[in-house]
Amino acid sequence: MATKHHGTPDERVALDAYIKLSRATSAVDARINRPLAEASLTTSQFGVLEAVWHLGPLTHGEIGRKLLKSSGNVTVVIDNLARRGLVRRESDTVDRRVSRVALTAAGSALLEAVFPAHVARVVDAFGSLDADELATLSALLRRLGRAAASAGHRPEPRSNTGAQTLTPVQEDTR
Repeated sequence: MATKHHGTPDERVALDAYIKLSRATSAVDARINRPLAEASLTTSQFGVLEAVWHLGPLTHGEIGRKLLKSSGNVTVVIDNLARRGLVRRESDTVDRRVSRVALTAAGSALLEAVFPAHVARVVDAFGSLDADELATLSALLRRLGRAAASAGHRPEPRSNTGAQTLTPVQEDTR
């Protein structure tokens, strides 16, 4: 196991899975997103461009929910993209208080240039899994994500021992 925590079997297996999920996420994210810097894009900037490219003009709130980012973070990202001429803000025709973020021609051209290579990196990063394994992984991650999101509305669980929660010592078992 990847944890030296001397807790219950449930604690040890959960910590082990968490450590492996965190390490896998970091490794896959770096493999897929590091080349975006060649296009002078951060992962968040690419996420905004990709969301608007596929879904059409979106409000700041809609973008934040899609990317799991705070409204303040989304505003900074959009400001930087607008400064580069990749997106523009459009006033909503029904409610003037609402603005939507839309791609400019330069933003569309950039996405058309970088997206195929991005997709290829994603496919390559998941190439060690077959289609059935990817479907299973997707279903499990969706279930885990939904459970974690709904748990955000419940109080924190208490430790069985009553002791202060400590970060476990982790060994690299990749």
